[in-house]
This record gives sequence, structure tokens and C-alpha cells, in this order.
Amino acid sequence: MIYFFENHSLDTVRRELRCGDQIIAIQPQVFDLLEYLIRNRERVVSNGDLIAAIWKGRIVSESTLSSRISAARQAIGDSGEQQNFIRTLPRKGYRFTAQVREKSEGGDGPDLTSKDAARPTARISAAHPKQAVTFCRTVDGINLAVASVGCGPVLVRAAHWATHIEYDWENLVTGPLLQRLADRFRLVRYDYRGTGLSDRDVPAISFQTMLCDLEAVVDALALERFALLGISGGAAASIAYAVRHPHRVSKLVLFGGYAQGRNKRDSPQDAEEAAAFLTMARHGWGDDRSLFARAFFSFWLPAASPEQLKSFIELMRIASPDGRTGANLRQAVDDIDIVAMLPRVSIPTIVFHCIRDRLVPFDLGRRLAASIPNARFVALDSENHALLSTEPAWAKFVEEMEAFLAIAN
Repeated sequence: MIYFFENHSLDTVRRELRCGDQIIAIQPQVFDLLEYLIRNRERVVSNGDLIAAIWKGRIVSESTLSSRISAARQAIGDSGEQQNFIRTLPRKGYRFTAQVREKSEGGDGPDLTSKDAARPTARISAAHPKQAVTFCRTVDGINLAVASVGCGPVLVRAAHWATHIEYDWENLVTGPLLQRLADRFRLVRYDYRGTGLSDRDVPAISFQTMLCDLEAVVDALALERFALLGISGGAAASIAYAVRHPHRVSKLVLFGGYAQGRNKRDSPQDAEEAAAFLTMARHGWGDDRSLFARAFFSFWLPAASPEQLKSFIELMRIASPDGRTGANLRQAVDDIDIVAMLPRVSIPTIVFHCIRDRLVPFDLGRRLAASIPNARFVALDSENHALLSTEPAWAKFVEEMEAFLAIAN
């Protein structure tokens, strides 16, 4: 079915949103939400209806739902207070109010508006495969939550910072990459100890426990050979694992990584920044209204919209509700030092780094690539440490990574 409204069209077969002849970039979940609203435009759609149809009944915060509505409005140019397309009815829900013409694939269907015919109300199918969540146990007795989704070659994403394998799948910042990878690989990821669905009350978090967690997940799933994706602080754990188990890792993809944390760089400024970050993490963790939190997370996403930044802060809060764990994670990555391991990496490696990264300076990524034998280096034109799917650098990162992983060893 193709839905026409104003100068837009929504093609449910090709999964394309167009404005005239121009294709509008839209996240898969936002596409599903927009399609559901259009299909059910004869009635008011409640929050519960949307959660049941789009999130299949999973727990979803109000801000997450609101952010998806905002993204749908932005995609179709329904910004501002007029709400020409998607109307909010306080305490009731939403309704798509524009006049719509439908055309079925293979013929000219009848023109239907919101006043003259019944609309199909069947729920839409999921745009992405459903992930399976399991648990494994580390050698020191910690239960880790593990998510597997998709088919094809195995790609393990090492945990980085605070994660939550349910909520980061839907998050505005992290979700698009995960969903893209799940369409092409069997994507495996997990929550660090102390975060997400893994055991929260843990005695310690360190670089060694990070490596221990990665080893536990791979062993529990009996993965014999796989590609390994290390992002930010997860890059160091990925490198350490590849050096320790070179026979199991087929390719190594590193993004925004570094070999030494702030406390190991022999730089007074870096040490001062590490102490400042710890203070901000302890005092403002997970509160999007906190000046501490906004200052802290703006290093990750200086070019993010307020909505994207709020979504990212909320994910951190859900992943780790208290500032103590956030500070412990920060301390652990600040104490990383794997410089001696870099010349021992023996598998094909590609290193990505954003040119104007404010959290991890570009030179640290360049030096990381230069120290790994035959590593390929790709500079990305962005100032964000966590790439946004709305920026060109995200598309370049995804395309280059997928091409690299497709090359036979």
C-alpha cells in the first residue's frame, strides 16, 4: 500500500517516505509508528495502542514514546504548534488528521479520506527481528544479560559504558545502528556487570572485569569464530580479547577507541578532566535537567538535538540508576592502558574516529591505528563521540564497516 497526503507518500512495500521525489531519511521504528497512525487515522490511538503495536507490549517510557512522535512529525514537516498531520489529544492519545489517498501495489485503489470509508486496523508487522535475551555467568559468579538477534555471520559488540540491551535497542541514539547490524548479521551484545539487566550489586568494576565479561559471553554462546566490534571504552577490551584469543576473532572493528585512559596519559589536563568527569557522574547521573548531566553527556553528543540528548541521558539512567556505578565505570575506563598489546594484534583491523571528537581526541584514534600492524584507518567528519544516524558520518561508518566485514580473510 502507498499512502499519499499533502505532498508526501508512504510506501509500505519499499518502506520509503517521500516528499515529492525526494526520499526522506526515517528510522525504521518511526516509519512503523507513522504507518500505524495513518492506518488507524479514523480513531484516536492511545499510548497503549502504540506500545502494543510498535513495541509489542514491552515497557516503554513516556519520553521514548514522545520522542518517536516528535521524530515522525519532523520527518513529515509537522513541526510547531499547528499539528497539521499528527494531532495530540491530551490524556487520550494521537490521531493522524490529514486527508489520505491510498493506492494498492499493482493498481489504482480508491481514494479514501478520513470521512468516507472504513480503514483497516490490523497491526503492522515488526520491521526487525525480535532479539532473544538470555543470561550467562562469569567465572567470579556474576550474571550477565545477553541479547542475540538476526541471522548471518556473527558480530559481537563488546559492552561499552552503561548499556541496557532492551532500551538501547529502541533509543534514538543507539537504536539505528543496532537495528541496521541486526538486519545483516547475527548481532550479539550484553550488559556489563552493574548495568542494564545484568547483576547490579557487584563488588568491583575494572578493565579486567570488562575483559572477563566479554570472555564469559563468548564462551557461554560457544562462538567459535566471529567479528568483534569495540566502541569507545569497549575498543580496549576488544583488542585485549583479540590478542588473547586470535583464533576466535575473524575481524576487529574499532570506533572512537583509545589505548590509554585519562589517568594513564601522563597529562595533568587529562587527569583533571578525569576527576571532573567523576564529580559530574556522581552528582548529575541520569537527570536530564541536571547541569552536571548535560555538561557530562554533551561531550558525547555536542551536535545532538535536545531530544536526542535527553534520550541518551535517559538511557544512561535506565542502564544504571545510581551515580555510583556510573562513576565506577568512568574510573575503570580512565585507568585503561593496553599500549603494549597493540603490536600483538594479528587479525585484520579497521579503526574509525571522528575528526572533532570532544571526548576522545582524534589523535588518540590515529595513534591506535598506527600502532596496530596493517590496521586501516578511517576518519569521520563529525564532532560527536556517539554518531547520530542523521549525520553523513554515520552512513560512511556503516558502509565502510560492512564492506570491511564482507572481505574474505
